[in-house]
Amino acid sequence: MAISKSIPLESILVPDRLRVVDEDHAQAISKSIAEHGLMNPVTIRQTPNGARTYTLVAGAHRLRGIELLQRDKVDAIVVKADANEAVLLEIAENLFRNDLSVMDRAVFVQTYRDVWEKTRGPINPKGGRPKNRDNLSPFSVSPLDAVAQQAASGFSAACADRLGVSPKAIMRLNRIAQNLPCEVRLAISGTPIADNQSQLLKLARLDPERRAKAHIAIREAKGDFGVALNLLDPPARRPDPELKILSRLIDAWERAKPATRKKFLTHARLAATAKGGRS
Repeated sequence: MAISKSIPLESILVPDRLRVVDEDHAQAISKSIAEHGLMNPVTIRQTPNGARTYTLVAGAHRLRGIELLQRDKVDAIVVKADANEAVLLEIAENLFRNDLSVMDRAVFVQTYRDVWEKTRGPINPKGGRPKNRDNLSPFSVSPLDAVAQQAASGFSAACADRLGVSPKAIMRLNRIAQNLPCEVRLAISGTPIADNQSQLLKLARLDPERRAKAHIAIREAKGDFGVALNLLDPPARRPDPELKILSRLIDAWERAKPATRKKFLTHARLAATAKGGRS
């Protein structure tokens, strides 16, 4: 059972988040809180044996907004949850929002499915209750899969695709989440690339060596995708056409017989004389 409390900020530990806190977003939220109050409390869980009494589950941007207002306490809903359940709660609160970037949604969908299977058993990849149901937990259809199954039946298929829970969307998002290392995701965060599915998929398809250097290129390019790709794979320089001609001449000279070389030298002297105007 969840309870509502006003909790001192110093008692709340903020762990590493799946979604990086955007400072501009937090600034906007702080202004809204100052004018209208905190409309939606943050979610925390008790961690009496941890570094602090409570650990944040969901609402990192709201908590940062409170900090920016230099307030000592925040309204919070305290839930009973272990570390895995906390991850599911964080994702559940954020996943069905329209302001998530494609990259954030990819990480959320993949992590949600991973933690769900870890805590509740395998998810049926084909949807519905599988034949080997005795080997699966009674929760094998997660909320994400429930929406996907409804979409497959014709209910809001476009919405499911946009939210990242349709089968095709999950395949695309999984490819992004699984193939983009943390360093690359951090470099992309806050840039236009983070919300461009086509560009994210191109990065995910890079060979491992170039993908490992992508975060450096993205930072050097200041988030410009085209520039970053050129840094990873610079376009080949066009060879000098005169060098090509010289190479062919040298090759022909080496293959020519002495008599042919003599004729060529005579021709070259005559050509040089005619050009120079001397006899």
